Amino acid sequence: MSEENAIRLLLADDHPVVRAGLRAVLDTEPDFRVVGEAATAEEAVARAAAGGFDVVLMDLQFGPGPGMHGSEATAAITAVPEGPRVLVLTTYDSDADILAAVEAGASGYLLKDAPP
Repeated sequence: MSEENAIRLLLADDHPVVRAGLRAVLDTEPDFRVVGEAATAEEAVARAAAGGFDVVLMDLQFGPGPGMHGSEATAAITAVPEGPRVLVLTTYDSDADILAAVEAGASGYLLKDAPP
């Protein structure tokens, strides 16, 4: 796939090391291009609304304290017509988390510790 046809990704995770690791792996794949990062769910919603992304890789939990949950951000992003798809990438595997993400409009749900 050519650079201009690569899938443009937004990485949404509160851990800088996770974002850096994902970027390092995805940068080796010609079909993907990481074009943005977000450290909070609110930032992910704002960046997605600004455009330029095909897919958002979304964590569910963003740090301690008050703030938007990844499922809420997913709902906000997927509510926009022609917006990017959201793929949840998280460590949370409860039925409630999976159901909330899918009901919010996530196109898929992957666990961070799943084998490649």
